[in-house]
Amino acid sequence: MPKPESFPIEKIFVPTKQKKAIKPETVAEVAESIMEIGQQEPISIRLDGDRLVLVEGLHRLEACKALGETTILGVLVTAELAQHKPLLAERPEVEAERLKMARLKQLRLEKEAAEASMAASTRLSATEAPRARPAKGVRDTTKASPVRTTKSAPKSLSAWINQQKGSGGRY
Repeated sequence: MPKPESFPIEKIFVPTKQKKAIKPETVAEVAESIMEIGQQEPISIRLDGDRLVLVEGLHRLEACKALGETTILGVLVTAELAQHKPLLAERPEVEAERLKMARLKQLRLEKEAAEASMAASTRLSATEAPRARPAKGVRDTTKASPVRTTKSAPKSLSAWINQQKGSGGRY
């Protein structure tokens, strides 16, 4: 395998078909990784006349651009090698890493969905909580009839029974 060398980012042409495959969240993850541990895997580029064309490493290239880098580590491959190279399928360690990252992403998305669901059900139960029943004999409305507010409380049990009989209440 050829030795990685530094190439100017502005001179690397990215084919339109590859540009459509950019995933901003992947670029952000790769940029964060590059900031922490540096670029571990060089990109693959080929010569096409007098220009450099990206073969592999779109997200690494975009992450370096986002970080303000002017150069990137890359490997110059021949056009024949670039055409016959399947997208990372021959290298089992890269495929295993890709599967691991896909599982981690799925777990993260499931966790976020569960948290969002829990938060939504908490908000829903808080807004639709049944009203507490008032204690027996306590009115639930703020308006009280003027007759009841002006009446004095009975002084004895027999007076209370008479008051209940007069107002039609049960005792």
